[in-house]
Amino acid sequence: MKRLKSNRDRQSNNSRQVSCEERRRFLRLGLKITGVFVGGSILSLVSVPEVRSELLGASVVGTYPYQPHYAMIIYKDRCIDCERCIEACTQTNNVPSYGSRNIILSRKKTGIAASKMIREFLPALCNQCNRPPCVRVCPTKATYKDKKNGIVMMNESLCIGCKACMTACPYNARYYNMEIQAVDKCDFCYRKRLQNGETNTACAEACPAGALFFGDLSEQKSKIYKLLHKPEQTILVLRPESGSMPNVFYLQV
Repeated sequence: MKRLKSNRDRQSNNSRQVSCEERRRFLRLGLKITGVFVGGSILSLVSVPEVRSELLGASVVGTYPYQPHYAMIIYKDRCIDCERCIEACTQTNNVPSYGSRNIILSRKKTGIAASKMIREFLPALCNQCNRPPCVRVCPTKATYKDKKNGIVMMNESLCIGCKACMTACPYNARYYNMEIQAVDKCDFCYRKRLQNGETNTACAEACPAGALFFGDLSEQKSKIYKLLHKPEQTILVLRPESGSMPNVFYLQV
């Protein structure tokens, strides 16, 4: 099972030679200084925003400017870590063994008895942000937000493999596909399913626990819209501090 492991917390002592202002500037770009030349010239940078198995409340759900406006709801207490969503995604989208379009995070939390710890599982994927950092940093426009449905897409023929989008992604939801020599990511199964008339993603359809729910938020009569706007419903998102305005929502039930 894939587990998110953070091994990027190490920082060279030499980085102290870099000015605080310069450090802040790179942090705003989502980069962390890991080494410098003598004299303070930057040698290497790594991505700061790893996906974390951490949820924070979203005070405002947002508006839905696209037609359709695709989104996903994840019931965070239903995932049983069977990985069928990953298997379905891999098979549907021809994901190589070294890559992933979706993952399952895990964390420990206090159970009903305060003295007992239980494990919680959190499916995670591209959040199809309304303000996608990956799109802003791509130098060739290989990654773009579809003007009709809002899905963040990849044009593999324009990708030069610079991996700037991978660095900028707040959710660590991209990987470099060596077979196509381009970055790959979740597109809500648009190319394999939605554009062919199907109405559900492979991962949501495969989930035996009903943890994933996919739909169109531009339709106020749709089930996903009603679920998200249910009175007193607690809505959570991953990394709200990024300002990316995600379209993947976690429900506290």
